[in-house]
Amino acid sequence: MVTRLAAGDATVNQLADPYQISLQAVYKHLKVLEDAGVVSRPPGPQPRTVRLDAEVFNLMDKWIERYRRQAEERYRRLDAVLARMNDETGSDSQEQKGSAA
Repeated sequence: MVTRLAAGDATVNQLADPYQISLQAVYKHLKVLEDAGVVSRPPGPQPRTVRLDAEVFNLMDKWIERYRRQAEERYRRLDAVLARMNDETGSDSQEQKGSAA
């Protein structure tokens, strides 16, 4: 439904058309999307069009990007720690081989 609304506003019947579900089920899906702020339906007589509120996706994208950068920084720090541990393990192995000889 969100993909369809990305192409333009649609009525509930237009949204329901490609699916083999009841209009009641479509309304339930739309209610969830409305509560999440993803779509809106202006007040007024039926049939009301459903509109995708694309700004919500921009906000979500900014939020996701923020946490993606934080995760990448954590992975960089983890990589650095693992590299140091690997270097230390390699140094210890060389020292042990030298002592055994």
